[in-house]
Amino acid sequence: MAYGRYFEEFTIGDVYEHWPGRTITEHDDTWFSLMTMNQNPLHIDEHYAQQTQHGRRLVNGTFVFSLAVGMSVADVSGKCIANLEYEYIRHTAPTFHGDTIYSETEVLDKRESESKSDRGIVYVETRARNQRGEVVLVFRRRVLIPKKTMSEE
Repeated sequence: MAYGRYFEEFTIGDVYEHWPGRTITEHDDTWFSLMTMNQNPLHIDEHYAQQTQHGRRLVNGTFVFSLAVGMSVADVSGKCIANLEYEYIRHTAPTFHGDTIYSETEVLDKRESESKSDRGIVYVETRARNQRGEVVLVFRRRVLIPKKTMSEE
């Protein structure tokens, strides 16, 4: 199985469905929140969260983002030289303990590097969905990818 892609292997309009999905546990969310020093009670205090609009704790949004990025590595950035930019991140729906996240990435654009002929920049959008198919996160990024033809020389 291939890990990542070379610049030439990206085609504008292609969509890569990342597999497998990942079910988020309370343990995952609590440790991620503590590890990153995010003390927002929405993530770590059930009593507090019960009094909010969702009535329960929300999964830390940066955990959902990190998970979606990680899911995309084998298909998108496994061969990358660098992640150049995360253009934006949108949380479009809440994620709760027990939700399973699936993600997919669409190639929006690509161009050759202006400064080095052995690489190019690929512009992608990744969407994360829960088990009900609801989009919970969308982000775009630019990734610096080596060319296959140059790496074989």
